Parts: sequence; structure tokens; C-alpha cells
Amino acid sequence: MDQAAVSYAMQQTRILYVPDRRIDTFGETRFNYRLLSEPMDEVGTTRIRSGWVEAAKPRILRPADLVGIETEGFSEQAQQFFDWMEQHGASLRALFQYGFRFSRTEVMSEVVHDSMANVADRVKQEALDSGDAYRAVIQGVDDAWEVSLLRFMTEMIQQSHDINIFDFKRRGLL
Repeated sequence: MDQAAVSYAMQQTRILYVPDRRIDTFGETRFNYRLLSEPMDEVGTTRIRSGWVEAAKPRILRPADLVGIETEGFSEQAQQFFDWMEQHGASLRALFQYGFRFSRTEVMSEVVHDSMANVADRVKQEALDSGDAYRAVIQGVDDAWEVSLLRFMTEMIQQSHDINIFDFKRRGLL
């Protein structure tokens, strides 16, 4: 995958249903996701990928020789995503320093013969009805779906940042 494909996936990714919960400061957080995409070679169909993605508890400090973000269960697209983010001015230092580790479980995939709009409405309603505070619905790009999933995770980190900093200060760690 080239940088243009990563850029395109970043621009096209939408979080359709945001989880009620954020990333826990001192624990591990597992999000139950549904990632919707349109296969390029099948008109009028939507692919639904589902699984779990986890952000492991951050470590306060990491040794200088262990910089990087660990990704378990992801393809090489994951590193291309982080490279793209760095090249486009994203400061990933906090991710490196605190040692976030992303992992995903086996992915289940289903192709539905219906429009993206109809499937998105149905899957968002299912998420709402489930009452699952960790459920997410993401619309992404089919051939770069892992990039879309990682974008979701970085957005959750950004949304969790203030809460995590407060927790660190409250415990006297910052």
C-alpha cells in the first residue's frame, strides 16, 4: 500500500457510532467494532467486518531503545498508517512514550447485498439497541480497512487524553 492509499483511507474514514466509553487510563480497553466498507468489484454491496480491537494500558515511561507502537494482529498497513501520520504532522510522541499496544482479534467478515446507507443505518441502530458502551461503527475503505480501524483507535486516544491526564495527576504521577 502506498502513501496515497493511506491518505485516501484517512480522508474517507468516518466514525458512525462512537462508543460511550473511552480508553481506560490504567487498564486495557477493548472496543467491539463493526467496520463497513464497499467492495470495489461488487456494486450495491457492503462488507461488514466485526471483531475486537484493544488498546493496552499505557506505561508511564519506556526505555529510549524501545520506541514505537506495538501492533498485534495487524498487517504491515499498521506501520504505514503511523508513518503517514508522522509525515503529516501528527505528534505520536505520547503514543510512543506511553507504550500503547494495539491488537485486534480474528475478524469476521460478511457481505450484505444492500447499500452502504441502509446497512449503516441498520448497524448503528443495532449498536444503540445493544447498550454496549464499547461498541463502535466505522465506515472505511475496503482494501485499507486496517487503516480505518487504526484511525478510529487514534481518535479514541485523542478523546481519552484529558481524562487520562486527569487520572495521572490525581494519582500524583504527573
